[in-house]
Formats: sequence, structure tokens, C-alpha cells
Amino acid sequence: METLRRIAAALSDDIYVVAPEKEQSGASRSLTLHDPLRINKYSDREYSVEGTPTDCVMMAMNHLFKDKRPDLILSGVNRGGNLGEDVLYSGTVAAASEGCLLGVPSIALSQCMAPDGSTFHWDTAEALAPDIIRKLLDFEWGPDVLINLNFPALPKVQVKGIDVTEQGKRDLSNLSIDDRVDARGREYFWLGYRPSFGDPPKGTDLWSVANGRVSITPLKLNLTKVALADTIKKAFA
Repeated sequence: METLRRIAAALSDDIYVVAPEKEQSGASRSLTLHDPLRINKYSDREYSVEGTPTDCVMMAMNHLFKDKRPDLILSGVNRGGNLGEDVLYSGTVAAASEGCLLGVPSIALSQCMAPDGSTFHWDTAEALAPDIIRKLLDFEWGPDVLINLNFPALPKVQVKGIDVTEQGKRDLSNLSIDDRVDARGREYFWLGYRPSFGDPPKGTDLWSVANGRVSITPLKLNLTKVALADTIKKAFA
């Protein structure tokens, strides 16, 4: 969060923060519908929500700052990449998606980790993100587009470049389920989710990050496969 705050400060002096109170990895676009949402205030510009990333954007836009519509929503910086199919599970991408849905240009930022998970080069995202964001804001993205930024697991001086990419896909067959028993004899499980990078094709977010480059991926909210829909229509005409 502090990294994102500094990135935002490099872009503007008019910043508002609304973040989940607790870790929300894997929350995706989930909403809190069966429990109350509680808000914690730290200052007139800083709040946390006891809910999901999507809840945070909803509360910011429709309650906390409803009379102060933002020019830009930044989500992250996530601890680890959001690459390939990660975007379907990611709370970081979900917050940007909700901002996009509400008509605000939105960007998700993630700092990839070293293969052993021990090293995070937060300074890489902090150093490179502001200029990238400024350039992105020079373009018209369209009404249902958000940007997914991933920074490679390297010191900033070792980053090899910046690519505009498409969403990749990894092998998910190595998902593990760890079966355990608690002190009361009840069975419980841990999911082990470590998808393999494999040999991703050039032009994908996976390839760029694996090759030490920043990945910029425009994502669409409309998931309709229009060409297939047009073909199927003929069968029901």
C-alpha cells in the first residue's frame, strides 16, 4: 500500500485511499452481501473497509467520496504477479474492474516475486509506474477497458524493457489439495496453487515478465465471444 501511495503521489497531490482491512488475495469480484460492511477512518482521505476490494471501490464511489469523482483509480501494488488466468481470481484486478465498470479509468499494478518467493523489488514498480501511467493516460482506452500492469522480479536497473501484451495461459494441472485433520478430528484442506510458467509464447504477459520486462495488458470487461455468438445464432434462427 505504501508503494502505491508513493506512485499516486508522483502523479497527483489529490489522493484518496480506500483499502481492504485484511488480506484479500483470490477474492476476485466478490461482494459482501451477507454481512455488514464496516468502515475504519484514519483521516479525511484514508479509510479501510472490512470487505473485499470490490466493496472498497463501491464504498469509495457511492458513499465515502460520492461527491468527489476520481480521475483515476489505482489498485495494488499486489504482492506477486497477476498474470494469465490470475486476472480471473485477483482482488487487485477486481478493484480496477469495478472502477472501470463505474466509468473511471482504472489500473491494476502487481510486483512479481522471485521464484523462491523471498525477494520483492518494490522499488521497481515505484520507479517505473508513474511514467508508464502518464503515457497510458494520453490514450482513450474505451468504456469497458482497464489496464493490468506487471513488473518483473528484478531491480529497476535490470529491467529490460516494456511490452504491451495479451493475457497468457499456464498449466493449472499441478494444483494440489493438502488434506489434514484438526484437533477435533474434523477434516480440512489447503489449496496449493502454483501454476507453471512453462514456455509461454512471446507477446503474452507471461513471456514478458519471465524475460525481465514490464507487461502492460489492456483487459476488457465484456467477455462475449462475438464471432462465436454470431455463428451460434444461425442454429437458432
